[in-house]
Order: sequence, then structure tokens, then C-alpha cells
Amino acid sequence: MKLHWSQKLSYNDGKFTLTVPFNFPEFVTPAIRQIPKKERIQLNVNSGIASGIVYQAVSHPFQESKRNGGHIGLLYEANVMTWSHTDLSFSYGVSSGNIFGGALLQSPSLYDIDQRDMFCICLFPGSQQGKKVFRKEVIFVVDISSSMRGRSLESTKNAINTALSKLSPEDSFNIIAFSDETFLYCTSMVLASEESIENASEWMSKEHSEGNGTNMLTPLQKAVEMLSSTPGSIPMVFLVTDGTVEDERKICEWMDKRMKNGGSLCPRIHTLGIGKFCNHHFLRMLAMLSRGEYGAACDLDTIDSQMQKLFSKGLSTVLANITIDAFDDHEQIEVYSSCIPDLSSESPLTICGRCQGSFPDTLKAKGILGDLSHVIIDLKIEKAMNISLDKISARQQIDLLTAQAWFSENKQLEEKVAKLSLRTCNISEYTRMILLEKGKIERDTDTTEARKVPKKGDACKLLDSAEPKKILLQILTVGFGDLLATAENICPGSEEEILPEVAEMLNKATSNCCGRLCRHCCCLCCIRCCSKMSNQCSILLTQLCGAVACVGCSQLCALCCPQEG
Repeated sequence: MKLHWSQKLSYNDGKFTLTVPFNFPEFVTPAIRQIPKKERIQLNVNSGIASGIVYQAVSHPFQESKRNGGHIGLLYEANVMTWSHTDLSFSYGVSSGNIFGGALLQSPSLYDIDQRDMFCICLFPGSQQGKKVFRKEVIFVVDISSSMRGRSLESTKNAINTALSKLSPEDSFNIIAFSDETFLYCTSMVLASEESIENASEWMSKEHSEGNGTNMLTPLQKAVEMLSSTPGSIPMVFLVTDGTVEDERKICEWMDKRMKNGGSLCPRIHTLGIGKFCNHHFLRMLAMLSRGEYGAACDLDTIDSQMQKLFSKGLSTVLANITIDAFDDHEQIEVYSSCIPDLSSESPLTICGRCQGSFPDTLKAKGILGDLSHVIIDLKIEKAMNISLDKISARQQIDLLTAQAWFSENKQLEEKVAKLSLRTCNISEYTRMILLEKGKIERDTDTTEARKVPKKGDACKLLDSAEPKKILLQILTVGFGDLLATAENICPGSEEEILPEVAEMLNKATSNCCGRLCRHCCCLCCIRCCSKMSNQCSILLTQLCGAVACVGCSQLCALCCPQEG
């Protein structure tokens, strides 16, 4: 069995970390007598633009087989009686004393619809020990409408308390709570002393009059106005909400004008969306326009961790107002993000795009450091060898272009996202995922016909459709918000049913098949057994199908199809 997947490496303290699960269940190992087995792991590291990398924190006793600049080959071999139950963990460092970066350039493949060259610019924060950091002016704008009551609001308050404790005494902060009304902790910015932080914590713990509305523009305008005169600092707004409002495009237009007419360091708006009722694409667009960061907590259990991640990234800015010199003079360069976000010490920054014609021979990145001095960073350009830039940048490109398509209501951008989704097998708002019976697909001479989906069809209707059978999965994307659910103050997560354990689902899937697995496709039975399927259930279903395939079910074929109706 050969398995392929793409995974984003975690980054902490100048080190990248890869973790691969190797803790397989017992039924994966064939039931044969205990004989020695050979375990072999070959690990090849291509750090891209970095050189002289140092690896550490290795879970298995690897031996270095090759090294060439930013390339390292490692090999582990051992005779074992039982397969390893230790997850593969590997870390390597690319940090240096200063901020550094480079650019990877790659020509498109023959099958790529877009025949322009691809590029990916990477900036690394380096070691920031002993360097002056930006003074911070921070305002937390928090949704306290009725839908936020309970776990959502409590997790938000806890995360804000943690973020306040990380501020320095010379930093300033404020808190604005909103529903259909607006509540200010203080009418002006407050220094982050221990006393003021304790008072703010007590203020948040009090019960404010929860409203049934969500007026987002007023508190945002108050926050930005309060941060309009903060020389020598990075003004930041952290917006936390679980709802959708009708004037979201108006908010983005206001922010766009503010950025164009503002000073050298305009307020950054970092956004966090809770649940699926808020418009995550609006929150991403608002963050993009202001050079901020976007985060999402689709599960209530992840609110605290996702907020901590967003706060840490926003509060650790080391390079602001980043520009790339060639982007201004080269009309044929398309950058996926309309505004380049700031560089944080928490993670590297990647800037992806396409270029028509010849790519510039030299690149320089410019920005402002924590001491407000200007810096110029030379970016080394390299050909991307054995790196699939189209796959690496696909998810980022789809997310950013979807936000821009929503904001501009541009149908051409929507079509562009749909084509990119089909080509790279990444889900999008403009495509749907279906499952087809593999045997029927192979016998079907017209492959385009197998991709069609009825305009108003659903999963149940598709079960009775003509050969080959098609199962239309529930929408797996975040959507564009739900005004009705927001107006009715439905709490995130309240609409989802409790899912059974995987074992129970597997038992259901096989129990209606006469005690054996289906000949063609077990997922047909899974859908018949489930009267309702939430988005989370759909994801679990696809994982189940893969697991069942390992123990005797024929293979499944998952295809993306354009959404119609």
C-alpha cells in the first residue's frame, strides 16, 4: 500500500517539525506467527531556500546518507519482531541571527491550465533575541450577543486574559464588547499594568446586557479611531465573532479606504470566526486588507487554542509594512494576497503568485523593524527542484481568491477557483465532492458524463440514479455565513448531532451487508444507515471508506464536481 499526503510543518523557535503517525492498530498486522520483519524509513529533507540546516529531536535512530546544502538524506533500517508504535518525529532548524528569505521559481506542468510561471517567496524571522520589538496598542473587539453565551464566551475571556498577561508594561490595551449595543472597558487606551489587567479581567467577568443583534461596524470604527494616533507602535484590533452581519462588504470597503489613506502603520485587524454561522471569507478578507491574520475555531473545543495561536502570532510581529520591489514595477506579476501580512516570530511568511514572461533576476524585500528602522533584505532566487509549488500554494490560493471573489462578487474569480479546485483536488465553495463506484467508472467510456451532478439533487436521490451510482457528500466547506442563524442567536455547535464512535459506524456499515463487506462500495451502505449526515459525519465517512478499503472493500474514487444549484 502506498499513501500520499500533504502536511504543513509546525514551526516553533526557529525549527520546523514533522510528525507522522506510526501507531497502527493491531488488525493492520497480518495474523501470522512471530517472525522478524524489516522496518525501513527513508527521509529526504529539501529545505528550499535555506542552507546549512541542523536536524535534531529525531524519534528514530537515523543515519545520514547524504547532505548537499539545504538537502539532507536520512535512513533508518532495523529488524524487529513487531512493527514500530513510535510516531515519526523530526525537527530541523533554519534560523539565523537576522531575518532572511528567498524565492522559489517553477515552470508550469503541461497539464496546468495556467501556463504562467509559479513563484513562492519565503521570509524567515530568524533569531530575535535581544532585538527591540514593536510597542503594542491592542484592542479586543468581542461579540457578546446571545449566541456567544456559554462555552464560546468563556473560552474567549480566558484567551484574552492570557493575551493580556503577555503584554509589556509599556504596551496599551482596551476591550470593546458588542451585540446590538457597544460596551467599552475604558474610553481611552490603558497601560498594561498588573492593576489595569486585573481590573479588565473583573470587567469581563461581569454580566453585560446581552443583546439579540450583532452590530459589528460601530465597535470596529471606535477601535480604529482610538488607534488613529499611536506613533512608534503597531496598532492591533482582535475581532472575535460567531455571527454574520448584512453590511460585511461595507465594512471591508471602509477598511480598504482606511488603509489607503492611513499612515505608515495602520491598524491591523486580526479576525477569529467561531462556528459555521459566521462568514469566514469576510473575516479573511477583512484581515487581508489590513495586513492582519485570520483564524477559525469551527469546533468549540478549539476556541481557546485557536485564539491563543492568533494572539501569539499577532503580538509577535518582527517586520511590518512588507513590500517586494519587483511587484510595483512588473505588471505581469499576480500575487494571491492583495496585501502582504506582517512577519511574525511565530512562523515564516509565504507569498505565492504567478508571473507572465520573464521573472526578475533580483528581488528585495523592504519593511520596518521593531525600532522603526527600515531594512532591505536580498532574496535569493532558486529553481524549485522536486517541489510541487502548485500543490503547496493551492490551498492558500483558493482561500484568498474565494475571499476576493466574495468581496468583489466577481464570477470570473469564482470560475477560476472552481477550475483550480478540480485540478488540485482541493475543496472549494464552488465545487462539490462526490463518490463514484470504481468498477462502473472504468466501464464508462464517457468520463465527462460521470462528473455531472443533478442541479437540485441530494445524496438520497443520487442513490437511485443511473449507473454509475453517485453519492453527493454534504458541503465540507465553511460557507458564507448564515444571517438567519445569527438573527435567531443560535449557538455554534447546537445544531450538530452527537456522532457515534468510528467502531459503531463501521459496525452499521457492515451489518446491513449480510455480515460481509459490499462488493462495490461500502459507503453506499453507510449513507443508507444514516438518516442524517452532518458535514463532520461526511468527513468521517470518507475516512471510514478508506479504512474499510484496507480490509477487503474495493477502492473508491473521489472526484470534485462543479456545484450546480
